[in-house]
Formats: sequence, C-alpha cells, structure tokens
Amino acid sequence: MRQWQFRLFPKKLGIFPFIWVVYMILPILNMQEYTGIKLAVGYAMVGLFAVTYRQLYWAQGRAFTAWLAVQMLLILLLCLFYSPQNVYLGFFTANFVSWYSDNRKFNIIYSIFVVQELFLVGWGLKTIEGTELLFLLPFIIIMLISPFGIRSMFRRRHLERELDEANEVIKELVKREERMRIARDLHDTLGHTLSLITLKSQLVEKLVSKDTDRAEAEAREIQRTSRAALRQVRELVSEMRAITVAEELTEAGEMLRTAEIALEIEGDVSLGEVSDLNQNILSLCIKEAVTNIVRHSGANKCVISIVKSEGQVRIMIRDNGHGLHGHGVADAGFREGNGLKGMNERLSLIDGSLTINADGSKGTMLTVMIPLVVKERKDGETA
Repeated sequence: MRQWQFRLFPKKLGIFPFIWVVYMILPILNMQEYTGIKLAVGYAMVGLFAVTYRQLYWAQGRAFTAWLAVQMLLILLLCLFYSPQNVYLGFFTANFVSWYSDNRKFNIIYSIFVVQELFLVGWGLKTIEGTELLFLLPFIIIMLISPFGIRSMFRRRHLERELDEANEVIKELVKREERMRIARDLHDTLGHTLSLITLKSQLVEKLVSKDTDRAEAEAREIQRTSRAALRQVRELVSEMRAITVAEELTEAGEMLRTAEIALEIEGDVSLGEVSDLNQNILSLCIKEAVTNIVRHSGANKCVISIVKSEGQVRIMIRDNGHGLHGHGVADAGFREGNGLKGMNERLSLIDGSLTINADGSKGTMLTVMIPLVVKERKDGETA
C-alpha cells in the first residue's frame, strides 16, 4: 500500500510557486500601523490567502472556483480595511484566472476580476498620491493583460502535448501496419512452401520402406524447396527497413529532452561500415538503455560515446543518476524490468557483449561492444 505524502506544491512545478510567496510579505508590512484585534485579523487573512494560493495549485472544477473566489474576497477586504497597496495581490489571482480553458468561464471570471481591481484602484485614489499613482498604473495594466499571455502560453503547451500524442499514435499505427505487412508477406511467401514440405515429408515417410529411390528423390526435392524458402525469407528481411544508430540517437534525444535530461553525444554516429543488422541491434540496445535512464536513474544528464577501433565498435551510455541501488531496493528488480536479458540475447547473435558499471555516487555506465566485421554464415548452402 502506497504511503500518502504531503506536498506543498506539485513536484513538476519545481520552485516556481515558492518564488511568488515572497510577495505575501507586502500586506504584512502594510498593516504594521495597526494593533490589537485588527492586526490579528489581518494576519489571519494573509494566512488564509496563503492557503488559497496553495490550494489553487491542487484544486479542480468547482473547488478551484471556490478557492479563487475566497482569494478575491480576501484581496477586497485587505484593500478596503487595511491598505489600497494590497491591490498588488491581484497578480496572484491574475495567474489563476488564466487557468480556465473554457472561454465562457474565463470571460466571466476575468470580468469579475477586472471590475474588482478597477474598483479598488478607484477606492484608493483618495489616499494615493500622484507619484504613487503613476507608479501603480503600469502594474495594474500588466496585471489585467497578464491572464491573456499566460493563457496563450498554456494553450501552446496543450497543443504541443496533443501534437506529441498524435505523433505517438502515428508511430504506433506505422508499427502495427508494418507488423501486418510482414505477417501477410510471411504467410503468402512461406505458407504454400511449408505446406508442400509437410506433404512431401509425409510422402517420404511412406516411401522409405517401399520405394527407396523415389524417397531419396523426394528428400532432395524437400531440400531444394527449403533452400528456396530460405532465400525468400532473406529477400523479405532485406526489404525491411532497419533503423540506424544515428536515427535511434535522434529518437533518444527526443525522449531525454521530454524527461528534462541533457544528452551529450561523443564520436562519429554514422557507422557506415557497420551492417544494417548490426546497426539495428545496436539501436535496440540504445533504446532500451535510454528508456531505463528515463524511468529509473533520476539523472539529469546522459552521455553516449561511440568509439571505433580496429576490429570492434564500442558504445558507452553513461548517466549521473543514483545507480542500481538508488531506490534502496535490490538490483534483482532492476534486472527484471530493464530488458538486459533481451539486450544480451540480441548481442549474442552478432558475437557482441554487454557490461554494466553502476556506482551510486557517479551513476551507471552501460557498455555495448560488437565486432566491426562479422562473417555471416550462408545458411542453406550446407544445409
């Protein structure tokens, strides 16, 4: 059962909400001339204002509107009964007014906010001197137009998220279509051939005790058919587009950027002399390693180094996270979830190797090494 943990503000916002809390000291300074019950009530209202500021970051729907109404009421009372200078607290409200995505609700709340701020400015004219008014007006104008700017920024972020989601859907659809195409091609290419091999093998089984010569002929025909099928599979595989290391690094950069992890690439990413099969396996290893960094490492920097030496290619993926034991759990859970077994299996196909060096103080380094030249066995020639 997950233990509930109190948070003052949403974690994703970082220190941003804390910066504005500093301005809540202004109404406290403006009421220093008061004493007794009025001073205590003023402090209580400032405290409640701070509560509304915190709650508005968490509330939704009607609760959000209710907390915003309380905040606007507190600004009204602090201006009317304490100091007109407290009108600056409207900057807090202006920020939250812009959070309404529905145009109708935004227009209603914004109109109420404008009427209140203009009323408070008019109310304070009798106590505000000319020079103070000239200083106040620019801030009031900025306060009243800021919801539109903030709302525009939120709309752009929302559109960017929708675009990212649409791109992910497109990628999944492309993958699904590619899988269906491969399945159709394999079925059309191998279905008839494998059926033929099955029938001929059954015939050989029947003829082996009756007509040895014909059985041998049928066996040789099975060999020719199987070689032909193998050639068809090779042709089919060669038509499939394998992702290169350079392309995968671009994808990795996007993933890391979304997770706010800086990526630094060292070395030549072209790897033109590496075969398509080997590049595809390396790309899958890079994808798995970067996914682990995003999900488990807690890092803010990733360095991918590509080193080509005589006879081998080495790719090192380093992060500055907390290592395998950063969460205080056994690394067995890490091994189960990060796909290292799959990476080892892929690399074993091309005589490659995988090593991991994890240090809680320096992060994790994953090293993938493959031979630069791998002699491919011509299956079917000697089968």
